[in-house]
Amino acid sequence: MALLERVGTLLRANINDLIEKAEDPEKLAKQLVLDMENQLLQVKTQVAIAIADQHLLQKKLKEHEDAMNQWNRKAELAVQKQQDDLARAALQRSLSNQQLATGFAQQLEDQNAETETLRNAFSNLQQKLHETRSTCEMLVAQHRRARTVGKANVARTLAATQHQSSTLHRLRSTIQHKEATNTASHMILEAESLEDHFTKLEREDQIERLLEDLKSRQPRLT
Repeated sequence: MALLERVGTLLRANINDLIEKAEDPEKLAKQLVLDMENQLLQVKTQVAIAIADQHLLQKKLKEHEDAMNQWNRKAELAVQKQQDDLARAALQRSLSNQQLATGFAQQLEDQNAETETLRNAFSNLQQKLHETRSTCEMLVAQHRRARTVGKANVARTLAATQHQSSTLHRLRSTIQHKEATNTASHMILEAESLEDHFTKLEREDQIERLLEDLKSRQPRLT
């Protein structure tokens, strides 16, 4: 049966691998559960039909067995009354019902096997559905948690990058400020050195003038 083949495929499926390899695990998990629920409903319907057919075959088998026994009794009565023609006719009817009963007995045996197969398929699929629901819930929760952790890691990485960028900016500003300070200090020192040179020159010039003045006021030697 195509139905049992589909059920077998579902029962053999490795739910973990299917969900873990899916692009959208949550969507696949929901679809798997839905497919199993649909298959389980179909199997349940087939089990009900199989049981109904089983009861019908049992009824038909009993009817033909009862008819066979009834015609046998009639044949015995005809023999007792020494009416061989009636006995032959009754035996003919009994034989026909016996053949039909044998046919229905074989059908009933086959139907019992099919019903048992469907019952087992229903039970196994019901258990598989329960396991699949639990597995899907667990894997979907893991997927959501992993996705949340991934987003958190991205946020932390971004924050760390921003922090590093801010730190580098502050460091760059500090260095630039230091460089500017050093440059200004150097310029100030150069300016002070230049002033010192001119002050020294002016002082030397003043001393020379004072010296010349002193010399000019000294009496001349003859």
